[in-house]
Amino acid sequence: MNVCRLIIKKIYMTKRILVTGKNGQLGRSLQKVTRNPSNFFKIKSEHFDCSEEFITSEWDFNFVSRDELDLSNSESINEFFKLHQFAGIINCAAYTSVDKAESEVELAEQINHFAVGQLAEIAKKQAIPLIHISTDYVFPGKGLKPYNETDETEPLNIYGVTKLKGEQVLTASGCTGAIIRTSWLYSEFGKNFVKTMLGLAKDQDSISVVIDQVGSPTYATNLAKVILAMLSKHRTIEILNSQLNVYNFTDEGICSWYDFAKAIFQLSDISCKVNPVETKDYPSCARRPHFNVMNKDKIKYHLPDLETPYWRESLAKCLANIKKKESY
Repeated sequence: MNVCRLIIKKIYMTKRILVTGKNGQLGRSLQKVTRNPSNFFKIKSEHFDCSEEFITSEWDFNFVSRDELDLSNSESINEFFKLHQFAGIINCAAYTSVDKAESEVELAEQINHFAVGQLAEIAKKQAIPLIHISTDYVFPGKGLKPYNETDETEPLNIYGVTKLKGEQVLTASGCTGAIIRTSWLYSEFGKNFVKTMLGLAKDQDSISVVIDQVGSPTYATNLAKVILAMLSKHRTIEILNSQLNVYNFTDEGICSWYDFAKAIFQLSDISCKVNPVETKDYPSCARRPHFNVMNKDKIKYHLPDLETPYWRESLAKCLANIKKKESY
């Protein structure tokens, strides 16, 4: 058996990869792209001594919801892994209610911090890689320069604090895999900014949206494809099996929430006026960063053929998918 097959065999020896957060935006987006073979990133046999079919045919994604694996309950996690064994874990589950986290600290801490620690210890014990999804909210958003993975973290709210603790406990565990920080995630699934704006526009002629918070909207489908790319490449499979890396990933381009809302209505041909307001005039329970743009050079280096769409292009695709879903 050649070296390439040995590396791949390690991650796929049970042919099963666990994906938590089955009903969340990213979980459902992963289900969508894994059902469509055209979304697979394939290895060309002339570059590596292994076939395309060998890798893609070995994938067996096991998506689980809270009913099957409750990350808010440590005993549920222990019991689940007594009965199941996997070749890798993708943790898409998280507590993501930024404002509610200010009052539901224990729940956010359990799901975003302690549960991640348990998953990391299990991954370490079983010698399998763990891909964990984190957030740009680990950064304070005080500057005007895109954040690198190694820049100092300083979350402004409880949600960001718990996500950072999750990263830290994962790193301390010694397990291998990847932490992927993303931002402003949206999709045709579940609750998100895009669907909230579309809903508000049905009942209101105008809305107010903050203009002094800047970031990069990210279509969950694109993040799902990045995860699949990591599991498709000889180089990244080897990295996942041997070390833990932190990556930043978002769609290309930056905008404010105000710009994002205007684009949603423009691309949807909706005549709803968007009024710009400053954060200080839009009170919320949790503090938000003002500039949380992230540098993606590292993930582009590890995935050199990765195509990262501009955020408006991705938004147009998402809106088309939302319209398609609503037409049924």
